[in-house]
Amino acid sequence: MRYAQIKAFHHVALLGGFSRAAEALSLTQPAISEQVRKLEQSHDTLLFHRDRRQVRLTEAGEALLRLTRPYFEAEAQINEHLSQSGAAVAGELRVIADAAHHVTGLLRELRTKHPQIMVSLRGGNTGEILDELRAYRAEIGVVGDIAPGPEFDTVPLGGAEIIAFAPPDLLPPGASALPLSYLMQRPLVLRETGSKTRQKVEEEAARQGLRMTPGIVAEGREAVRELVASGAGVGFVSRAELGADDRVRAVSIEGAKLRMDETLVCLSQRRDLRLIRTVMDLARRG
Repeated sequence: MRYAQIKAFHHVALLGGFSRAAEALSLTQPAISEQVRKLEQSHDTLLFHRDRRQVRLTEAGEALLRLTRPYFEAEAQINEHLSQSGAAVAGELRVIADAAHHVTGLLRELRTKHPQIMVSLRGGNTGEILDELRAYRAEIGVVGDIAPGPEFDTVPLGGAEIIAFAPPDLLPPGASALPLSYLMQRPLVLRETGSKTRQKVEEEAARQGLRMTPGIVAEGREAVRELVASGAGVGFVSRAELGADDRVRAVSIEGAKLRMDETLVCLSQRRDLRLIRTVMDLARRG
């Protein structure tokens, strides 16, 4: 096994094709193909399924990519350590959040202090976010209520009460709080499995001996909001995430102390990457 062969494999797998890998490494496509072929031949294993339109990793290729990701990140850290300490922080920061507003202020400050960082931001539920961090498809996550442990580094971002919201005509006039038993009798619009908000409400319903049956399951907070606003039923959300919307009315859940605490997270084994370290340190100072 040669370094050039592993490097060729890693870039083909990471970028999704031989021509893209060749461009990234300033080599020809035949040269990249030959390095990967030799790696497969010397170890008698197939790393890619090849056809005219796409390249897909085999099971053996997926396993190898999980090993090469930290390998090449360690190489990047070594290069960073040996470079000038005064060099600007730069690169692509991929952020995945359960709600963007929890991190917009932090990202604005980050870009002001480090304009050479390019940020991409997308949404997901807690389960998806942690999976994306584990797979190295994101550097930073924002999740609700993560259990402490060695796998992730965390910075608390604060939290808010979990409330119910619905079209005004589905709720008693003037009520500011309603028991969960009353809400369970209304049509329910819930987020997909993996949502921490849904999990907390389900756990409270179970604790009270209530049956919680969704009428509609929607992927993403915005989809739930639009369905509730259209009159489809009652939804649940963190008060901080509801915002101003004249189409719906919010009520507290009587007799239940439900709270959603938001947390900035990164994979512990990647925390020393300069880009990730910069974000986490900035959040801690905030």
